Amino acid sequence: MNYKRTFIIAEAGVNHNGSLTIAKKMINAAAEAGVDAIKFQTFQAERVVSRYAPKAEYQKKKTAEDETQFEMIKKLELDEGAHEELFAYCRSKDIIFLSSPFDLQSIDLLNQLDLGIFKIPSGEITNLPYLRKIGALKKAVILSTGMADLGEIKDAIGVLTGAGARLEEMAVLHCNTAYPTPFEDVNLSAMLTIKAEVPGVKIGYSDHTTGIEIPVAAAAMGAAVIEKHFTLDRNMEGPDHRASLEPPELKAMVSAIRNVEKALGDGIKTPSPSELKNRPVARKSIVAAQVIAAGEKFTNNNLTVKRPGTGVSPMLWDKVIGQVAQKDYEEDELI
Repeated sequence: MNYKRTFIIAEAGVNHNGSLTIAKKMINAAAEAGVDAIKFQTFQAERVVSRYAPKAEYQKKKTAEDETQFEMIKKLELDEGAHEELFAYCRSKDIIFLSSPFDLQSIDLLNQLDLGIFKIPSGEITNLPYLRKIGALKKAVILSTGMADLGEIKDAIGVLTGAGARLEEMAVLHCNTAYPTPFEDVNLSAMLTIKAEVPGVKIGYSDHTTGIEIPVAAAAMGAAVIEKHFTLDRNMEGPDHRASLEPPELKAMVSAIRNVEKALGDGIKTPSPSELKNRPVARKSIVAAQVIAAGEKFTNNNLTVKRPGTGVSPMLWDKVIGQVAQKDYEEDELI
C-alpha cells in the first residue's frame, strides 16, 4: 500500500441493512465524500455466532429487544453474488472495495475477488487460525486493535508475519469498540505507543466517537489510516447507525483531514511563499530618530527602529552605532 497520504476508509459495515440498493447508495456517498475506500463486512451468521449469543448493549438500543444476535446479523449478510456486484460497482466509481471477513470461508471469498488489502476487525485479533490464514495470503493488512492490549497486538502481528505477511505492508489501528466511544475513553496517545513498540509498522485509528474531531486529531498525530463508520441516515433501524456519520459529515471529515495533511508540511522551518510578502511590511529597519547631518556619528539617541523592513536590519545595530553619516537624513528616513 502507498501511504503517501492518509488512507481514509468509510466503514459501511452492515449499515446497508442487507439491501444492495442501500449499499450502492452508500458507495455513491463515499465516493462523493472523497474517501479512498469503503468497507463492508463479510460473514455467514451460522459461522460467526451461536443462535443464543446475546447482543451488545449498544446493539439492543437500536434493534428489537427479543431478537438474538444471530437473528440480527443473519438479516445483514451479503452473499457471494452481492460481493461481486458491489466490488464491480466500486470499481466503476473509482473507490476501493474492502470488507472485513469474520470467518475462514469469508477470507476465501474475499481472496477470490482479488482484494489487495485485508482488514482484520478487532474481534479477530486473538483468532490464531484466522490470522494465520490471512498472513499466508501475503497481502497488505490493516489490523484493528479494539479491546486488545499491547501484548495481544504483538502476538497477532507475530502470527501474521510468521505466516507470510510483511510488516512494511501492515497498518495497525488503535481502536475502542464502544459504540459510541466516550471521548475520555479514546486514549488516542496509545496510537503513538503502538508506533514506538512495533518499529516499522504503520499506525492508524478506527473511530467510533460521535463527530469528526478525533479522527482529524489522529491524522494530525500521524495516522496513516483513518476508518470511520458512516450511514445514509442515523435514524435507520440497525445496530451501528447511531455511531456513524451521515454523508455531509463524512465529506467534512475528509476535507478536514486533507487540510491537516497540507498543514503538516515537511517540517523544515523556513518562510513559506505565501508569507514572504509580509516580511518587509511586518519587520523593521534602522531609521533616523531625528534630523541627522552628514558627518555626524550615529548614536543610540539619533537612531531608532521602525517599519518597514526594507532597510538595514536592527540586528546590525551595534555595527551602525559609531559610524559617520555619509549624507543628510530626515526624521524617519531609512539609514
